[in-house]
Amino acid sequence: MIADTLLRALERSHGHLGVLATAALLHPALLLRRAKRRAPLSVALASLLVSLAAFLGAYIYPIYRSRLKQEIFINTPTIGWMFERKEHLAVGAVAFAWIGCVLHFTLPSFDAKHHEALHTLTQRSFAVAFVLSLVVGMIGVLVASVKSF
Repeated sequence: MIADTLLRALERSHGHLGVLATAALLHPALLLRRAKRRAPLSVALASLLVSLAAFLGAYIYPIYRSRLKQEIFINTPTIGWMFERKEHLAVGAVAFAWIGCVLHFTLPSFDAKHHEALHTLTQRSFAVAFVLSLVVGMIGVLVASVKSF
C-alpha cells in the first residue's frame, strides 16, 4: 500500500495541477473569442494539463474511496455528496476541453461556410471547461479542508 506521505504528495499535486489546468483552460477561452484566431499551443497545453490532473485524480481515487470516503459521508454527508458531484463535473471539464481541442485542430479540414460556427463552438467548449474546472477546484478545496490523507 502507498505510504501516507506519498498519498499526501499525490493529493496535493492533483490539486495544484488542477489549479494550473483551470488557469490554462481560461487562456484558449479568451484567445479564441476573435473569429479565425488560432491558438494551437494554448489549446494543446490546456487539454494536456486538464487530462493530467484527471488521470492523477483517477489514480488516487481507489485509495481515497477505501480510506476516506465512508468517514466523510458519515461525518459530513453534504461534503461527501459534493465530492461525488465534483467527480462528475471533472469528467465534464475534461470532455469539453477535448471537444474544443479536437475541433480546433480539425477546423482546417471543414469548408469555409462552417468555420465561424465551429470556431465559436471551440471557444465555448473551452469556456465551459473552464467554468466546470473552477467549480471542481472550489469543491476540491472544500473537501480537502474537511478530510485529507
